[in-house]
Amino acid sequence: MRIAIDSGGTFTDCVFVRDGKLQIIKVASRPDAPAQAIVEAVHLAVANASTNSETHDLVCGTTVGTNALLERRGGRVALITTVGFEDVLEIGRQARAKLYDLFLHKTEPLAPSSRRLGVKERLASDGSIVQPLSVAEISHLLRQIKKINPESVALCLLFSFRNSLHEKRIASQLRAAGYAVSVSHEILPEFREYERTSTTVINAYLVPVMSSYLRDTTVRVAALLPHQARKNSRKSRPQSSTAPRVRVMQSNGGIISADQAAREPVRTILSGPAGGVIGAGHAAKLGRLDKCISFDMGGTSTDVALLTGELRTTSEAMVVGLPVAVPMLEIHTVGAAGGSIARFDEGGALRVGPDSAGAVPGPVCYGRGMNPTVTDAHAVLGHLGNAGLLGGSFSLNIPRARAEMLRVVKQSGQQFHSVEAFAQGIIAVANAVMEKAIRVISVERGHDPRDHTLIAFGGAGGLHACDLAAALEMRGVLIPVFPGGLSALGILQADVVKELSRTVLLPAEELLEESQQLKNIVKRLGDEAMRVLHAEEFSPDKMRFQYSLDMRYLGQAYELNIPLSAVGHTGSVGHDFIAAFHRAHEMRYGYHHRNKRVEIVNVRCRAIG
Repeated sequence: MRIAIDSGGTFTDCVFVRDGKLQIIKVASRPDAPAQAIVEAVHLAVANASTNSETHDLVCGTTVGTNALLERRGGRVALITTVGFEDVLEIGRQARAKLYDLFLHKTEPLAPSSRRLGVKERLASDGSIVQPLSVAEISHLLRQIKKINPESVALCLLFSFRNSLHEKRIASQLRAAGYAVSVSHEILPEFREYERTSTTVINAYLVPVMSSYLRDTTVRVAALLPHQARKNSRKSRPQSSTAPRVRVMQSNGGIISADQAAREPVRTILSGPAGGVIGAGHAAKLGRLDKCISFDMGGTSTDVALLTGELRTTSEAMVVGLPVAVPMLEIHTVGAAGGSIARFDEGGALRVGPDSAGAVPGPVCYGRGMNPTVTDAHAVLGHLGNAGLLGGSFSLNIPRARAEMLRVVKQSGQQFHSVEAFAQGIIAVANAVMEKAIRVISVERGHDPRDHTLIAFGGAGGLHACDLAAALEMRGVLIPVFPGGLSALGILQADVVKELSRTVLLPAEELLEESQQLKNIVKRLGDEAMRVLHAEEFSPDKMRFQYSLDMRYLGQAYELNIPLSAVGHTGSVGHDFIAAFHRAHEMRYGYHHRNKRVEIVNVRCRAIG
């Protein structure tokens, strides 16, 4: 028996199979103690399971990492980098989020200047050693780290993606001294110093929080789930009892072990929304739909993504103003959802979100909240009926919602002629925010929403789907069975996925003419991917490898990811990836340069078990 859990901001969803039928359990989330909601859901699932169930496996989608970043509740982190590059987090890029805002405040680095250390060593851009790392320098560094006393250390040296020797030596000494270390060549062996440093620091920042949460979850869940003795193939008697496996959803649409998630929590920042995209993709296949847009409207946020066959990932994400360069699904999130709070701004305009009532206190109609939300608007308009939610087990106090909404209207002095008019206004504003989000992932990427079907799910998705599809003239709307648990269902169906990459910075024309060089790079990545999946106990027939290239015109500062679909593990190349790049550039930006030189920046391998 396998159990999947999606921990949302308002509800925690649990999906499992009992007697061949899909079952779903919803419990209130506990932002103050996220492991508690998981334990409660697992307890209910086990109680409902048959008594002879085999070993239980648990797969979780989590918002712990995201919330720790949003609320700045991570660990005390120190950064070690090449001397002279201690301020790369402060300098960042020259791009400004708001070009004409003279009072713009940049996001503060997670590692302040007092906890950023420079080490005397230097590699050239090709990985050759310019200044060796001495034993005395490592000893001096250890003394400095001891004075800082960090909970976690981020290690990111210049050009370590070309040669990891110096990083390995420092990391070995730090780990021997008992420090949790996030090393850039292990997390992100790619060029671009700022993004690589930022990603490594974010990982180190989240390690103390995530490792504690996963350790607590694993121990408490293991006490609930029955252990099964694995039989020894050579002997009749069973071996020692083994605890159920706990795995965690990644931002890239795959799952990893809880141990790896504790070491590399930066890969779980979009854990929950990624499960929704996997679930929506499954629904699209069942409905035989080729072009879809997933629309996941929960209690805290709404997540939308474009579905056109293979999962679309990006390595250029920004999370709370900080760049995260590990691969994650292309998901656009807005703060308009069922629990989004309605308010009037200083100019008297009606706003919805991004603040949410969450699970505590929740919408007014749930009995404890004081601020009207989108859910309260639906309740007042009769969209939720009078029987309550969850089959009537969750009652609604609609008169209370009406009273609070009337109070807010009177205090604001706005001229709404009735509570119903105010409720309609809340829904209209929320729809406008979500419609814009859908345009961002479709129109702004060269895709016409009129060619797509909207797959609506999440607790509130079905309430807004028809309005949005009509506004965008979409082909139709698909509502899956169990829409409130589709993210958890996607997590249940997810494969184990490992992302590997190498920066090459080579002209594409040369690789096309002398494809043996590309074959060798691909084969090395494939061999490494096979070792990783073998460690996860997958046999070769259960392994799949998807290769792709990050490509750009020579001189550009951004890339497009082009699938290398005709490359097998043997490294055979039979795909005109340069022509594919020209077509992708035309679709994304509206033009292409057929005669310009093309450069391959990174080679990627997505290993699936």
